[in-house]
Amino acid sequence: MTYRHWATVDEQGRLVVPPEIARRFGLQPGARVLLEAHEHEVTLRRAVHMLRRVYVEVTNRCNLYCRTCIRNDWDVHYGRMSQETYDRILAGLKAWDPVPEVFFAGFGEPLVHPHIVEWVRQAKALGASVQLITNGILLDEAMAQALIEAGLDMIWVSIDAASPEGFTDIRLGAYLPHIIANLERLQALKARVSGTPSPWHPPRLGIATVLMRRNVHEFPQVLALGKRLGAVAFSVSNLMAYTEAMQPESLYTQAMYAVHDQGEMDPRPALSFPSLDLDPQTQAAVWAALRSDTRLEFFGARLDGLVGVCPFVRRGSTSVRWDGLVSPCWPLLYDHETFLDQRRRRVRAYHVGSVLERDLPALWHDPAYAAFRERVMAFDFPPCARCNACELASHNEEDCFGNEHPTCGGCLWAQGFIQCP
Repeated sequence: MTYRHWATVDEQGRLVVPPEIARRFGLQPGARVLLEAHEHEVTLRRAVHMLRRVYVEVTNRCNLYCRTCIRNDWDVHYGRMSQETYDRILAGLKAWDPVPEVFFAGFGEPLVHPHIVEWVRQAKALGASVQLITNGILLDEAMAQALIEAGLDMIWVSIDAASPEGFTDIRLGAYLPHIIANLERLQALKARVSGTPSPWHPPRLGIATVLMRRNVHEFPQVLALGKRLGAVAFSVSNLMAYTEAMQPESLYTQAMYAVHDQGEMDPRPALSFPSLDLDPQTQAAVWAALRSDTRLEFFGARLDGLVGVCPFVRRGSTSVRWDGLVSPCWPLLYDHETFLDQRRRRVRAYHVGSVLERDLPALWHDPAYAAFRERVMAFDFPPCARCNACELASHNEEDCFGNEHPTCGGCLWAQGFIQCP
């Protein structure tokens, strides 16, 4: 969502931004802020010291076994977060103003944790905005009512197909009519509490979808289904191929756009493509523009503006695993493997510490972690996802720019392929 504000330039030539924007994006005296100068505009990124979201993985257990899941090639210890660990997270959140958002998400199903409702309530008591992502199976009437009363702000539900057959084919063990009934009941309960059927009353509904060759044809129907259920947001991702067997389902083979050093002139030609109707007559022209490897402005927006941008650092987020270990992002929570264009990439986890040993503010402001966030914000990494040719693209230990573990040039999240709410 975009809001417009006027900034001013004082007599010393310094840019003065409105106080509410400065507070929201951490623009405090002495803060380091990445500035990107484009042909017609200047972009300021969020200050790297500003924590705005904490992903909390309450468990890595799940009640489903999906084709798309990391569990298909995973060797980890399963468990769930203790009250002591969560209390340490809550204590750490109090150090920030405003209080960071809490997002219950990770590699497990949050609703299987017996304390999830109470933990939502405790986070809300601190003044935090709270979100949660679920497969929707356990969202029965009692759970829905409890989450509404706890103050949950937004609930994301994973729906990858609009037909029962297509849905069950992907999310093995789940069935779509049950989830639809749960979401219809959720909307009815919300209307009963608020007195109006408005979808904007909390918890707002978001739909998360993973696209692959077997279900991409159903996406228009998924979109229509989500709108009917009152969704106010959709998050669409490609498949992360955790196994070689899943790679043929991917809808991509390499990054579409090259990543260029922000300090140098981009050698690609500029292409400004206008708004137009999308129909059979225009699709060839649109496709040519998308594949042109240009500095593309498409329908009035820079299309490659977020390539080579870590969504986790951009959001000002950190991730806490069920056992208290803290990582900069979801992909670095666990060791795992991924596949891109017939190449296996080994990703070694990276933890900055544990909330059971150091408090959250100390971990966040640790010099090594702060330096890592700055490096990722500037994204001084080679375009491994585009090149994907040398041995260095097979792991995140080092790269050809001299970066050491963890290297992010091959991260598909940073290339815009893989997304999460």
